[in-house]
Amino acid sequence: MLVSKQTNAEARSSSTRVRSRPYVASVIIVGGLFMLLIGIALAVSLGAARIPLDLVWGAITHFNPDNPEHQIIQELRLPRVLIGAMVGASFAVAGALMQGMTRNPMADSGLLGLNAGSGLVIAICFAFLPGLSFNQLILFAFLGAGIGAGLVFGVGSLARGSMTPVRLVLAGAAVSALLAALSEGIALYFQIGQDLAFWYAGGLSGAKWLQLKVMFPWVVGAILAALAISRSITMLSLGEDVATGLGQRTGLVKIIATIIVLVLAGSAVAVVGAVGFVGLIIPHLTRFLVGVDYRWIIPCSAILGSLLVVLADLGARIIHPPFEVPIGAIIALIGVPFFLYLARKERRVL
Repeated sequence: MLVSKQTNAEARSSSTRVRSRPYVASVIIVGGLFMLLIGIALAVSLGAARIPLDLVWGAITHFNPDNPEHQIIQELRLPRVLIGAMVGASFAVAGALMQGMTRNPMADSGLLGLNAGSGLVIAICFAFLPGLSFNQLILFAFLGAGIGAGLVFGVGSLARGSMTPVRLVLAGAAVSALLAALSEGIALYFQIGQDLAFWYAGGLSGAKWLQLKVMFPWVVGAILAALAISRSITMLSLGEDVATGLGQRTGLVKIIATIIVLVLAGSAVAVVGAVGFVGLIIPHLTRFLVGVDYRWIIPCSAILGSLLVVLADLGARIIHPPFEVPIGAIIALIGVPFFLYLARKERRVL
């Protein structure tokens, strides 16, 4: 009884130490949305063919199918930019949830096998089920993300001792390499390498309105669900004992959060391919700015993740026109040094 009272007292004490900066978070949400709108406008305007902003607005409000520039905006650039924003939000929120519920600062869908698992299942679908609709492809991508994550956590738990963040990331690297090799083997054997090259590199060049229409309800629903459990994720980030002491059903919260992560990561990979580090960089930056309250971390991460991917895609198109640089490579230029910094900061024994 005394132990229970002590645990509850510690939980209440820990909950009072949850620091957040609502004012800063509000500024990020409002300012981030404004910057995102500017980034979307620039991304639609700039590229191999530069289109004035007034013409962009005209193509949105008064579309003329006989105008080639209007067609470029409506059929190519606008769906591409909007999907990029949704992909960035998906990866960022998935990374924030993973880091919160596992208390692992290196958790990211790319580092923990979700992206590679989705890529393998997509390769299998291309080889054996070529007639699948995009909605069905997203469902299979969810399944692949779950398989990848399960393998990583299974391999990481085989070692003696506790499953440290660095050990989990090493298991993720090994499993991701295996799954990527299997995907490439399938691509070579069934001669679908060109179809899968888009997913290997990571890019938005194939984005269409149909993909946006299918992806939108999945992503919006998952982010709303993430906001609904944000307070529980905050408690989990303080420790499972603390969350239990505060009355949280930690097992149920983890199951719900895992489903949300699989939906977000699976739908994003099905559209853009294996783009990593968004879910690693953005949640860390957001926590630094707004504190550790996930009621603010999740919406701010969604906005900042969208902004990062939109700007990365813009850079991919204007660095070496008319050719494109994979956005995965551009984001990796930031993500790899950041990952090395986190790995160096991690002091636990492997």
